[in-house]
Amino acid sequence: MSAVRAGDELDWASVGRWLRAEVPELSGPLNVLQFPHGRANLTYLLEVGGTRLVLRRPPFGKIAPGAHDMRREFKVLSRLWRVYDRAPRAYAFTEDGSVAGADCFVMEYRDGEVIRDRLPASMRDHEDLGRRLLFALTDAMAELHLVDPADCDLEDLGRPEGFVARQVSGWARRWELSAPPDGDPLMVRVGERLAETMPETQSHGIVHNDLKIDNCQFDPDDPDRVKSVFDWDMATLGDPLVDLGTLLHYLPERGDPDNVQGGVRYPKELELPSQDEVAARYAERTGADTSGITWYLAFARWKTATVYQQLANRSLRGESQDARNATLGDTVPVLARSASELLDALG
Repeated sequence: MSAVRAGDELDWASVGRWLRAEVPELSGPLNVLQFPHGRANLTYLLEVGGTRLVLRRPPFGKIAPGAHDMRREFKVLSRLWRVYDRAPRAYAFTEDGSVAGADCFVMEYRDGEVIRDRLPASMRDHEDLGRRLLFALTDAMAELHLVDPADCDLEDLGRPEGFVARQVSGWARRWELSAPPDGDPLMVRVGERLAETMPETQSHGIVHNDLKIDNCQFDPDDPDRVKSVFDWDMATLGDPLVDLGTLLHYLPERGDPDNVQGGVRYPKELELPSQDEVAARYAERTGADTSGITWYLAFARWKTATVYQQLANRSLRGESQDARNATLGDTVPVLARSASELLDALG
């Protein structure tokens, strides 16, 4: 955590008034820090007296249709915690723009470690840590996908029938809206090929839609179990293998081109399982047939390319103060080419 980034400040007096109205037992001055690693949604640590909470709101500027949905994330996290203890509990939501300039919500704060490019000192003494962390994340994903949405009042979270087709057409539309004048034409062709080769959905469940290691939190004393999962603003009901494809996309594989994993970095000292091992672990935990997972991996690469172009556009328009986003568009051709090669492998 760090001081709030220049340009990401909110009206903290308004936030404090709303927060105390929603959680009247709070007392004391409001102190604010920012979680600096996310590239899109803005996430802040609010400290009031001895109580810590987390506030989430969308990024500033033009938002793609359906993206950064704080109402959806609040809905999920205000209910899912009852049956899935890796989901932090959300407490209050507002659509009143005078509070934080956009929809926002607050949820519980949890202690723990997030794995990025440097291994936390608290976890360096564990043996075989890389494999244990990835298998723990795979298990957490499997457990989520086995949740019955009716058990936590989330059966209306989405329309599972036709989910994959809507994902492909929706992301094709987002690329059309975000593509620069010199955008890679392969992105359009990959979208067409994905639509032509869509697999048949085996089952439906709760889909997180961005499950990766740095959207998770670990107890430093227990690397075999994910403590928390964050960033639920794209969660819906649909084909769970979309989540597995996303996880595999962010898992380095020998022979992958540089930057294909985008912004996810693993500590160099970690020995990670292969994509095949992770897919096999998931199949063992869920009973799913993962033999067709290559299509889902290609979809994840193509979707991520579109997200990166959206983030780059926001930076170029001056709507984001996060300098990391400015060059993300350079990764789009790498991801498009990788997705195309994966589809070639399908025959």
